[in-house]
Amino acid sequence: MTNQEQSPAHGKTPIESDQNGPQDSKSGSLPLFTHAGWKLAGILAVAAAVGLIAAAGLPVWMAGTAALTVLCIGLWATAVVPEYWTALAFFLVVVASGIAPPEVAFSGFQSSTFWLLFSGLVLGAAIRHTGLGQRAAALLSGMLGTRYAGVIVGIVLFGLALAFVMPSSLGRIVLLVPIIVALADRMGYGATSPGRTGMLMAAAFGTWLPAFAILPSNTPNMILAGMAETLYGERLSYGTYLLLHFPVLGALKAVVLVALILWMFPDRDPAHRAPSAHGATPMTGGERRLTAVLGLCLALWVTDGLHHISPGWIGLAAALYCLWPASKLTSAKCINEDISYGLLLFIAGIMGLGAVISATGLGAVVVEGLSGQAGLAVDQPAWNVAALAAISTVAAMVTNLPGVPAVMTPLAEDLAAMTGLPLATVLMTQVLAFSNAVLPYQAPPLVTAMQIAHLPIGAITRLCVAMFAITALVLTPLDLVWWHLLGVLESPPAAPLP
Repeated sequence: MTNQEQSPAHGKTPIESDQNGPQDSKSGSLPLFTHAGWKLAGILAVAAAVGLIAAAGLPVWMAGTAALTVLCIGLWATAVVPEYWTALAFFLVVVASGIAPPEVAFSGFQSSTFWLLFSGLVLGAAIRHTGLGQRAAALLSGMLGTRYAGVIVGIVLFGLALAFVMPSSLGRIVLLVPIIVALADRMGYGATSPGRTGMLMAAAFGTWLPAFAILPSNTPNMILAGMAETLYGERLSYGTYLLLHFPVLGALKAVVLVALILWMFPDRDPAHRAPSAHGATPMTGGERRLTAVLGLCLALWVTDGLHHISPGWIGLAAALYCLWPASKLTSAKCINEDISYGLLLFIAGIMGLGAVISATGLGAVVVEGLSGQAGLAVDQPAWNVAALAAISTVAAMVTNLPGVPAVMTPLAEDLAAMTGLPLATVLMTQVLAFSNAVLPYQAPPLVTAMQIAHLPIGAITRLCVAMFAITALVLTPLDLVWWHLLGVLESPPAAPLP
């Protein structure tokens, strides 16, 4: 593969873009010491103070938690400072002030979900190091055909298939988007052509949006799984999660995505056929070993309902093998240069915030306020699910997609008691919300794709809004019908998740 294929258009390697981007203005973050950054930080501080005053009638630790929650979520949503900085500040404030014990604040590090995310970063580094990603690009080129519609369908299908074997959405986008940039050049789609934009949209959205229906494949999924396990001992099964969400939010949403891209970004058929994989060199030993590792991981993830081993520990075992020097599946500097520790700290901070909200009792107080406004009642399960999804959607707009499980999961047990729904069903209503972004800022993977591919913000926003509307008006009701057929809207213990 040429250098052009291996690097994004702006000259940095994918890994550099992934790791450095969140720390500067190129990622949409405001540098900490700019005038705008300080002004926004001041607004957030005032908002936290207002939250503290509003919670004045609560115990001191609960009021402090409310103010800290407003401040942290505000900083994460606006990216005034890097996400890891906010997470580290959260750890310091909670432990130093005594709002919650250290084991609660740092509980995110104990979750198997945290280690699943870590393993996803390692597997992504191994895919790049061994050249398996380049071979995947050659395979992809053979799927694209000679028609523009076939190109879009092939990219979406490949991106979705990649989500089954590569847990990190950021890693998939960093791997896939530069490949599509190079393929678009070779197929004759210029820098401003709708076809090029459509191909890149198919890569970014196709490997990210339907993957919310695959448990280990996107960050919000893993935060939800980790917090459910940490707070309630509720371990989400890979197979059950896939059955519940993939038919509508995965497969059908991928079909809608293809149709929207072809409608919004129409173009001629490719001027040149993509390079063929015919005659490619045989797989190296490293590629074969990594393929076997990924295949074994996928098999164990799909069958976790049989062996009851958490996906996080399966992923960690795979990561350990990849990091073992004798395996030669990663570089000697992988652990220091290829792993985004900022992302890991961010995820641990979000899970820790949820645990603190639960431990201080703030969640129960918030639920009492929500119940009067949403009209929740035990005799109307369909309305309850729709209302909970709407509340989670508002949370996603105010914060970002990973913020939904941070805000909603600590409330789930009380919401289950209020609605008469099983706890697992209440938890799953969050997926209806965090799988449906209305604006790009809510999703770090989309921001990353925009950086690497220089996607126009207007185009990516139009596609986001269109997908949001269709999902809210069509796919979500269809998903609720599917839930009804599976029996998950019934009160416990009559019909637990299948």
